[in-house]
Amino acid sequence: MFNKKNNVLVTGGAGFIGSHIIDLLVGENKYNVCSLDNYATFDGEAPKDRMNKSAKYLKCDIRDFGGISEIFKKLRPKYVFHTAALARIQPSIKNPHLYLEVNSLGTLNLLKAARESGTKRVIYSASSSAYGKNKIPYKESMTPDPLNPYAKTKLDGEQWMRIFSELHGLETASLRYFNVYGPRNTYAGPYTTVITRFLHLFRHKAPMTIVGDGKQTRDYTHVTDVARANYLAALSKKIGNGEVINIGCGERHSVNKIAELVGGKKLKALLANGSAKFVPARPGEAEHTLADHSSAKKLLGWSPQVKFSDGISELRKFYKLP
Repeated sequence: MFNKKNNVLVTGGAGFIGSHIIDLLVGENKYNVCSLDNYATFDGEAPKDRMNKSAKYLKCDIRDFGGISEIFKKLRPKYVFHTAALARIQPSIKNPHLYLEVNSLGTLNLLKAARESGTKRVIYSASSSAYGKNKIPYKESMTPDPLNPYAKTKLDGEQWMRIFSELHGLETASLRYFNVYGPRNTYAGPYTTVITRFLHLFRHKAPMTIVGDGKQTRDYTHVTDVARANYLAALSKKIGNGEVINIGCGERHSVNKIAELVGGKKLKALLANGSAKFVPARPGEAEHTLADHSSAKKLLGWSPQVKFSDGISELRKFYKLP
């Protein structure tokens, strides 16, 4: 178990998922929690509204090996939760080299620094986008099929994890998240995740833009369930050799259904009153996603706790929707 002598590092600690992991770890009150983040999502400034007063925050870019190496040498973290990354599919198509630098090479930098500083285990935030056009439900044994640069560079991170476990004995595991949602998911324009985008648009009385026909389905996982999976992965004695583990709820919901849940009315009514509209489909995105999370239950003792309807209700209150 963790104890107060342990330093624990969360990369991307000011971000959506990272900040929730920090809150959970601080709440355990068993170790010193540090964050490493370049605050790029926040124009280079630390977002004070999501910073935990009991954690230490360090500014650094994971592309800067010298910088992160110095941080690792000083902290010598026992456990590292690596959430720092560039997200979103469509921007990755426009700028694949940047995604390669951050998601793939940045992860390599982190692993090198972790190995040199004596880190025991690294838990990597992977993505279900690695499955591509595989048939649902997705199982970890399936051959990866990345459809875009984001998926490819996140898959690179998984492979770096496995390589460092096999070659250097560094304990690692990769958690493939399925469409994470919840509080603090920053609105970042048209490529924001669908739930956050719908909430933002509906709150500002703008039409919710439904991509394609809206019949595409996703497996959605609440961010607190994801944070808990990370914590369990750090403690599990059943992993540490580069395992890949799905973190999803095992149920799927259509984009049209989400529009109804956010808008509080049937889709026809939302379309009729201008609260929703359809826009053309986008390239590089899977039609459906669905997790087989049996490995998470077996290896981590994890299963989802937040029901989707409860999670959406929570967000409606958070956004103060009628």
